[in-house]
Amino acid sequence: MSSPQPNPYANPQAAGCMLFSLMIFLGCILPLMFVNLAETALRNLHLSPQAAVLVLFGMIFGSLINFPIARFPLDKEVNVPYFEPLAGMQIMPQMQKLRQEAIVAINLGGCVIPVLLAIWLSRFIFAGGQTPTLVMLGGMALNTLICNRVSRLVPGMGIVIPFFIPPLVAVCATILGFGILGPMAGEVGRDFQALHAPVAFIIGISGPLIGADLMHWNDFKKLEAPTISIGGAGTWDGIVLSGLIAALVI
Repeated sequence: MSSPQPNPYANPQAAGCMLFSLMIFLGCILPLMFVNLAETALRNLHLSPQAAVLVLFGMIFGSLINFPIARFPLDKEVNVPYFEPLAGMQIMPQMQKLRQEAIVAINLGGCVIPVLLAIWLSRFIFAGGQTPTLVMLGGMALNTLICNRVSRLVPGMGIVIPFFIPPLVAVCATILGFGILGPMAGEVGRDFQALHAPVAFIIGISGPLIGADLMHWNDFKKLEAPTISIGGAGTWDGIVLSGLIAALVI
């Protein structure tokens, strides 16, 4: 009569070790999968492998860099201590009320690099004729409007937007746009497949950047944040991931 085999999951220590090992494995493999998928998406934008890697790392590490472009006063006042000299000596600190200021900056990885890439891609789209140009402009307007409607201002955090909405709108607008406008313009026989990814990328980044960030410029005071980064914080993933996902799945 055989004895029952021990169940490794019955030991809490063994189960904890297995769970910890799984977390380490996923922590190592998921970033590699993200880099691979993002590089594939950028290569769909007709970038060379070297340029795709350079742009990808620029977007990732550039998210840590902000360039100030404006500042405005906030409604809050803070008490700041300062010393008023008395007979050449600074004895007792005095309190002075100062109005806080907020700095508006543009993020290198989430705004500057995607916009420069979009400008570079737009050359090929405009050269493709009327259909891809109209699809791009119409998709940008649609995604901008939708992102402006669904984005929310969270005080102390920034502007947040559901990450799946911009790429979903970009993909649908690209597919339906070419499917509808192509026949209407009498360009049924033309193959626009090479322009699908660039158009989807530009539509994908325009929604979060214009609709979520720029169109809320007058509401920045409500965020009550000392620094407001366009393309950073809550909208970096919305801008960068939206463009990459749209370019990947189209």
